[in-house]
Amino acid sequence: MAGRSPLITVMIRAAQKAGRGLVRDFGEVENLQVSRKGPADFVSAADLKAEETLRQELTRARPRFGWLMEEGGVIEGEDKDRRWVVDPLDGTTNFLHGIPHFAISIALEQEGVPVAGVIYNPVSDELYWAEKGAGAFLNDRRLRVSARKNLPDALIGTGMPFMGRGDSIAYQRELQMIMPHVAGIRRMGAASLDLAYVAAGRFDGFWETGLNPWDIAAGIVLVQEAGGFVTDIDGKGPALTADTAVAGNALIHKTLAMAIAKARAPRAPKAAAAS
Repeated sequence: MAGRSPLITVMIRAAQKAGRGLVRDFGEVENLQVSRKGPADFVSAADLKAEETLRQELTRARPRFGWLMEEGGVIEGEDKDRRWVVDPLDGTTNFLHGIPHFAISIALEQEGVPVAGVIYNPVSDELYWAEKGAGAFLNDRRLRVSARKNLPDALIGTGMPFMGRGDSIAYQRELQMIMPHVAGIRRMGAASLDLAYVAAGRFDGFWETGLNPWDIAAGIVLVQEAGGFVTDIDGKGPALTADTAVAGNALIHKTLAMAIAKARAPRAPKAAAAS
């Protein structure tokens, strides 16, 4: 069994406790009280309850840490160098439609860098966790990113723009650049699990735009500790201030990033027709 540090143990216990509530609510998804946050962006009673559970559990264990939460926003802590970055329900739309592909995502950020992460799908009971320098795991199995080297063999995860979010025209160009050259593309609806799948070798690569820190913070640690790479679309390091991400092993990441850059390159204007 993989050894878990006290920090990871705290994070896992919080995720599992919040997960039990989500599973109960998922079983009664049609009866949930749902409000609209914005176009196609829902928040449910389950989401808020899960966040409150995480706050209680993590605050009890580490009361001085700050917070960055999807629903609760920024809360300053006494410890200015460390804060929790939390998404209590990544994949809300899946959840509300009865699709069992969603997760709780918890990361610890230290001086702007994610150093520990837990991603938990409570329906499948798949628990992904990683800590800087200690490796990445699915439950107690050590993870490594895929060893595939060529895009034609690769299965790629992605996130698509939807109503009110993202640049659909730019995304269509990226999709047209990548789609003919890969074995398949999957849009699963939860970026945290997409990155966990890269760490587990299920996806060979991943890219998405319009992201938030809580979407990717835990996944960054998982991919890196599984031997992979995560950057923004411009190839810069995985800062949580970026709203884009490209992930994969060394070769797939590089090839994918180059294809996206080519798709985003300014296009020369068409020559005027001869008179």
